[in-house]
Amino acid sequence: MNDLASKTSVTPGDDAATAELVTRFRQVTAAIRTEVGRIVVGQDDVVEHLLITLLVGGHCLVTGMPGTAKTLLVRTLADALGLEAGRIQFTPDLMPTDITGTDIIEEDEAGRRVWRFVPGPIFTNVLLADEINRTPPKTQAALLEAMQEYSATVRGTQHLIERPFFVLATQNPLELEGTYPLPEAQLDRFLFNIILDYLPLEDELAVVERFTSDRPPEAVSACTDAAQVLAFQALVRQVPVSREVGRHAVELVRATRPGDPAASDLVRRYVKFGASVRAALSITLAAKARALLKGRYHVTRDDIDALAAPVLRHRVMVNYFAEADGVDVDAVLTDLVTQRLAAA
Repeated sequence: MNDLASKTSVTPGDDAATAELVTRFRQVTAAIRTEVGRIVVGQDDVVEHLLITLLVGGHCLVTGMPGTAKTLLVRTLADALGLEAGRIQFTPDLMPTDITGTDIIEEDEAGRRVWRFVPGPIFTNVLLADEINRTPPKTQAALLEAMQEYSATVRGTQHLIERPFFVLATQNPLELEGTYPLPEAQLDRFLFNIILDYLPLEDELAVVERFTSDRPPEAVSACTDAAQVLAFQALVRQVPVSREVGRHAVELVRATRPGDPAASDLVRRYVKFGASVRAALSITLAAKARALLKGRYHVTRDDIDALAAPVLRHRVMVNYFAEADGVDVDAVLTDLVTQRLAAA
């Protein structure tokens, strides 16, 4: 948790303002991790991936079984960021206007009937889309414009959503009853798909002890604000990426496509279609944020490889041969990264 604070290898050049911002970045991100750790036990990698998502201005899908603290994790992070947060509980009867808002007719002071827009819960900084796959695709699609364009169009009028704006969506595995697969177009707009697994025994015991005592954890303190988050997002984009590392990212994404010469045997056999160029953009941006979190002002191949699974697992679709052989997309991606490391 204090790894970032102890690093001294960040060298942002001679720009004093940038150097000061990097120092502030270290302090704030370390404080956020500390605050989240007061409530959430373990899940350090998941917390790091959520931080990366926020730092690049992306959106994150958190997948896990019920009872794995998905909602608690997202809510705790929002509190630590000090941002305005909203929550939508997705249900089968949820309508698109329940998300975006709607126009209503009311009388003005002169007694005339006028239309007035009533914003929906989407107009916030951090939107928790809880159990997003519990609602039909028509309602899921209401998030598409907001996630990509930072706006919502109601009755032909576009309403802008103030930045920073993050959608942190939770979903249960599709094998459970009463769930709807997310459309591919919406999946591609999530930077990460994070798998929230069961905790190790000792961590699970710590959860039981912490939340069954007569002294519940104290409230999380805000460590930053909207203006500073936007400044950190700008800082992330300044982190340099060498052409060699950039090529490595693009080649990795291209290797997920069965028709590409660099595709592995598992990709050719088990993948129906691979990741698009948006995946290359996403993994490069995410690698910049990871480098800063690790105390560096440059991106390495390790940053790219470490983020392959969360960036690609929801963008690569396996075929029926994979399902028949019990091979999931993570196994294909692990094999691909391993082979590329061996060939490097």
